[in-house]
Amino acid sequence: MRRHQRLCDAICIITLVLLLAACARAPDNALRFGLGAAPINLDPRFATDATSGRVNRLVYERLVEFDAASVPQPSLMQWQQPSLTHYRFTFFPEPHRFHDGTLLTANDVKATYDFVLDPTNASPHRSALDMIERIDVPDARTVDFYLAKPDALFPGRLVIGIVPAAKIAEKYPFNRQPLGSGAFLFHAWPEESRLILKRRSDGQLLEFLEVKDPTVRVLKLLRGEIDMLQNDLPPELIQYLSERNDVRVQKGSGSNYSYLGFNMEDKTLSNIKVRQAIAYAIDRDKIIRYMLGGAARSANALLPPDHWAGTPDLKPYTYDPERARALLKELGYSPANPLELSYKTSSDAFRIRLATIIQQQLAEVGIDVDLRSYDWGTFYGDIKAGRFQMFSLSWVGIKTPDIFHYIFHSTTVPPEGANRGRYIDARADALIEQADNALDMATQRQAYRALQAYLHEQLPYVSLWYEDQVFIARRAIEGYEVAADGNFDRLAQVHRRAN
Repeated sequence: MRRHQRLCDAICIITLVLLLAACARAPDNALRFGLGAAPINLDPRFATDATSGRVNRLVYERLVEFDAASVPQPSLMQWQQPSLTHYRFTFFPEPHRFHDGTLLTANDVKATYDFVLDPTNASPHRSALDMIERIDVPDARTVDFYLAKPDALFPGRLVIGIVPAAKIAEKYPFNRQPLGSGAFLFHAWPEESRLILKRRSDGQLLEFLEVKDPTVRVLKLLRGEIDMLQNDLPPELIQYLSERNDVRVQKGSGSNYSYLGFNMEDKTLSNIKVRQAIAYAIDRDKIIRYMLGGAARSANALLPPDHWAGTPDLKPYTYDPERARALLKELGYSPANPLELSYKTSSDAFRIRLATIIQQQLAEVGIDVDLRSYDWGTFYGDIKAGRFQMFSLSWVGIKTPDIFHYIFHSTTVPPEGANRGRYIDARADALIEQADNALDMATQRQAYRALQAYLHEQLPYVSLWYEDQVFIARRAIEGYEVAADGNFDRLAQVHRRAN
């Protein structure tokens, strides 16, 4: 009933504004993409936010890409491995040029990575590359990376956009005037909420417009002020748009992983039976169907099952409220003595609604949840500091499985990493280290699968779902295809159909 009312409210607001709109922005040949958040930094050596990363992929080229199973693939360069600690990268025959016309060479690759590795530059990506001992350039087409220790995942780490060495020396402001060799070149950034790129192949202008409010973003789409948008919409708006004839809704399976996290130092939540009861009390299928509009798939692990190191055979914690109640009864809880927990989430309206549904489902098995929402800065600060019992968050765009070390190893409690739940487990540490030290991907696959099976059993996280990627465009827009990680790469092919 509430969901129906939200849908009616959204439709009424949209209809009213459409009727009141006297005119839309004058059309021109630019393609306009609506964003929930504008890019922050267009220097790939420093950018960390998702929007900047996706835009940077359009402007800069990388040494390595990933296939559908997240296996590293050659992009700018192909590689060989002469020894366990030596990777040789060589350019493909066709030359690549930066947007200012200069040739992209091995010296540019070395300069980019040397900059990131220099601690005085304070690049946030340095820690992911600290296994590099030195970088040599035998000739203009070849780069040699020498590692301090073997790392079978190493090629997949070389995903930073390459910038020209000469501009690095000049201290060029890549963050505001990006200069790369990718499919799009920088055109203008007249205001924080409006970035304009130009497609290299045909001169097509692409304008990114920040419109924070999702309803307003939809209004601008329907009025023709923007041509397309992706994600960051509540399900009721997606449903409304799906029923219209003037827009097209395209969905694809995503890899962004949503989960419940626990404070493992908490006396109550350190008991595995409490975590199991919570896992059995959550009806993921119902949440996905009715709250997420079917735009997600249930998750059993951080890595999706189609990842090369994924675990498709894990037995899920299916919805079983009777089993949850039995586990709580074993621990002495009852309707007269309910388990009481606090649950923190962000103040985003959609995230609050999701948390409220989880709160209600836990209440049905005898868990009283005190739901607390905060602005993003306060919420995230509390999570990193360990000031919580239970929280919900998502991991976005995971490619390499060494993320497990960053999230679950006992040495990576913040500020050293993202072990926010203070999960300290000798067995998990040993499995993580075994996977980290494997010398080939086949051995790593087995080690990571064993690790994920153990984490699935121990439940430092309760896995929820992988949210779909949803792309919405006006009917005349063609040529786009959603990517599992939400990247914007297909904007290189998108076009407006001639009438």
